[in-house]
Amino acid sequence: MNNNEISNPKVEVPKGMQLNDKDHLGDLLSCLKCMEKDYVVAMTEASNEHLYESYKSMFLNIAQMQREVFELSFQKGWYKLEKAESTKIDTKAQTLGVELSDLNG
Repeated sequence: MNNNEISNPKVEVPKGMQLNDKDHLGDLLSCLKCMEKDYVVAMTEASNEHLYESYKSMFLNIAQMQREVFELSFQKGWYKLEKAESTKIDTKAQTLGVELSDLNG
């Protein structure tokens, strides 16, 4: 494992043309991400508060499902994260702080 990666031991799946658990989970994750984006658009275009709240409730449920699928994929070792250097994190935090300050005038 690379020192800049954060991951779990990989659960091996059958190789070949047939879909396996990793394929199904990856497909589900992609679909949920797309659904999240679509619900955000629907919320911004909702014509009344009741419709907005309905979309928001559905969005929050889908976002929770997406997070759970991501966590499961990460636990299985099928998703890796890159460890960020603390200097990169500090620089980004400072940049965002400046941008926030500029927005607040």
